[in-house]
Amino acid sequence: MKTVFVTVGTTSFDELIERITSSEVTQELKIRGYERLVLQVGRGSVLPAADSCSHVRLEAFRFKDSIAEDMRQADLVVSHAGAGSCLEALGAGKPLLVVVNDKLMDNHQLELARQLHMDNHLLYCTCSTLKETLRDMDLSVLQPFPPRQPKNFANFLDKALGVK
Repeated sequence: MKTVFVTVGTTSFDELIERITSSEVTQELKIRGYERLVLQVGRGSVLPAADSCSHVRLEAFRFKDSIAEDMRQADLVVSHAGAGSCLEALGAGKPLLVVVNDKLMDNHQLELARQLHMDNHLLYCTCSTLKETLRDMDLSVLQPFPPRQPKNFANFLDKALGVK
């Protein structure tokens, strides 16, 4: 069963939750072959009931100790533009659609999404363009995110501090 996993991290992004569960967006997901929608809604005020979503099977929760398994099972991850959530999805090797909250002032998240999009690691949109982005998306253009190399940072610190 093709699954979309949506995460807002530890924040609230009710507009994304409302939009992704709207009839027109779930219909677009169904057209694209997705049958299951799993939502991590964070501390938002919207927690949709399982039977509130047309076209796809819906599961929703606020928080878990880890969302790694949800990401692993997903065929597509839709995330808010937080760096932690983006890096977790990219590190899991999943196709990622980032939804930027354009209501935030001085939105540094947009810069991250744009750069990772320019590097062909993810797609991004806003809530108002979510349906069209899902309709037009081509996940085959996405490039795998390079694996983490924590040794590089440790070596940099050692050099900067004069340890090496």
